[in-house]
Amino acid sequence: MPVPHALYEHSVEAFAILLLLSGLDDLVPTLLVLWCWARPKRRPRRIPEPEEERRIAIFVPCWREAAVIDEMVRRNLSVIRYDNFDLFLGVYPNDDATLAAARRLAATLRRVHTAECPHAGPTSKADCLNWIYQHMLLFEEERRMRFDTIVVHDAEDLIHPGALALINRERQIYDMIQVPVLALPTPKRELTHGVYCDDFAEYQTIDMRARQISRAFLPSNGVGTAYAHDVLDRLAETNGNRVFEPASLTEDYESGVRIHALGYSQRFCPLATAGDFTATREYFPRAFWKAVRQRTRWVMGVALQSWERNGWRGQWLTKYWFWRDRKGLWANPLGAFANVLFIAGVLTWLWAWRVDRPWPMRVYSPLAISLTTATLLLQCVRLAIRMECVRRIYGGTFALLVPLRSLHENVINGVATARALVTYALARLRRSPLVWLKTEHAYPSREAFTAPARELAQILVGSGYIAESAMESMRASLPPGAELSDRLLGYGLIDEERLCEAIGLQEGLPSVYLKPPDVDANIARSLPANIAADFEVVPFRVEAGRLLLAGPKPPRLNFRRELRHFTRLDIEFYLVTWRNFEELKSVLL
Repeated sequence: MPVPHALYEHSVEAFAILLLLSGLDDLVPTLLVLWCWARPKRRPRRIPEPEEERRIAIFVPCWREAAVIDEMVRRNLSVIRYDNFDLFLGVYPNDDATLAAARRLAATLRRVHTAECPHAGPTSKADCLNWIYQHMLLFEEERRMRFDTIVVHDAEDLIHPGALALINRERQIYDMIQVPVLALPTPKRELTHGVYCDDFAEYQTIDMRARQISRAFLPSNGVGTAYAHDVLDRLAETNGNRVFEPASLTEDYESGVRIHALGYSQRFCPLATAGDFTATREYFPRAFWKAVRQRTRWVMGVALQSWERNGWRGQWLTKYWFWRDRKGLWANPLGAFANVLFIAGVLTWLWAWRVDRPWPMRVYSPLAISLTTATLLLQCVRLAIRMECVRRIYGGTFALLVPLRSLHENVINGVATARALVTYALARLRRSPLVWLKTEHAYPSREAFTAPARELAQILVGSGYIAESAMESMRASLPPGAELSDRLLGYGLIDEERLCEAIGLQEGLPSVYLKPPDVDANIARSLPANIAADFEVVPFRVEAGRLLLAGPKPPRLNFRRELRHFTRLDIEFYLVTWRNFEELKSVLL
């Protein structure tokens, strides 16, 4: 056998071994759940219904949620079958629309209260939650009362009507309770969001239950998590008055680890009822690159940053779940590479069949054939398990596309892991903070409810876009009257996209990239050409009674009032790069 082909077969054997080991490891949670189900049944520990409702506070951190927060609050208040709760909306002073919406709700609904952060946003979810917690303490002091339980939710969550009653019952025994989280169903053509449907269906059905069975730490799922007040007090006491770690990219995961290490009891409420599952429902990213961005943060936070912060402390079961959570660092790229090999194999086989030649990717080694066969069978078992989890929640038709979505997920996870590793390595080499946006203020002391606005340079350094030393050198050499952003672009220290995002963070504006073919020309011409040119904007969408405008720089003061003469729709502004703006102008105007 030629040496190159022998090397190829040895590579296939090694690759198959890694896939087989990863697949066997992925079966462990399923085997744990099956073992628990199959062992001799004991009478389940029945928690009696409590005689009274504990007082519950719901925390909802908000940033640019004006479009959804009113509907979210009113809908959830109307369906929740529980009486003794209050809802705290965390808002930022530079998010005028959300702040106004939250104040309107608080003025008309007795259960709703605003918790304004003392500094401009956005910072991090953990930071916002910390300030909500401080406002809740003030609320308790003023009314001489105390909440028993705090529940964390997002502004897009659909809270199940029975979720608070379930938490109230479980709180008789447990200090932290996780209500299941499921993705809302979307059309089958939306493969990216379908990946989240598949992931959460399997994770909530098997992995979270397996963690509970093994009595290892239970990570928070970010929403639908209930904490005893005493637990949050202890977290603050042990971490400089920071309940949630603002430097952590995944504060929910981190809180679960910390709570378990402190010896508090944790409980995952399984998906026990068919049909109407008691679960928090929400939408997840529905576009490929948004999913990559979110999962990059997950990999950096759960795998890399948690490894750095927590090491491998704990009993062997805890270490095993750390291994499970960090395995994606090599398993995700492996899965993406498996996609490439699969597609290459199919294409080369079709070519060989068409030209009547031997298949160039064929292997002859009995070991390689046995390993790849075992890997294929194991993958079929894994897909069957996932399909059953998905069928139970979303139906059989949706479950049929699980194999296709698994290929799509491998690509998402592979790209996200590569980005996470590169970002993490660069942050460590540059000694820059490993956060999306550095939060530089003090945490939280209620005496410090004011903070200065941040400069663009601080945001660029804090976000890890530019090293602090390079920024100091650039600012020292900046001529009088020159724009820092122009100099940074001119010297190639930052690209337009990142600069646009940083300016958006500074000004409290969302940044976006728009493909000209995706914009309706009629909408783009909905403002007079001279007015659009004067304001340097391009209308690109009409949505829920709002006209969305794109421009390369923050709008001038009172621009909404001036544009009111030309449209009756509410105005919402988005930042785009100058290059993207010129593309939109040349094609649409």
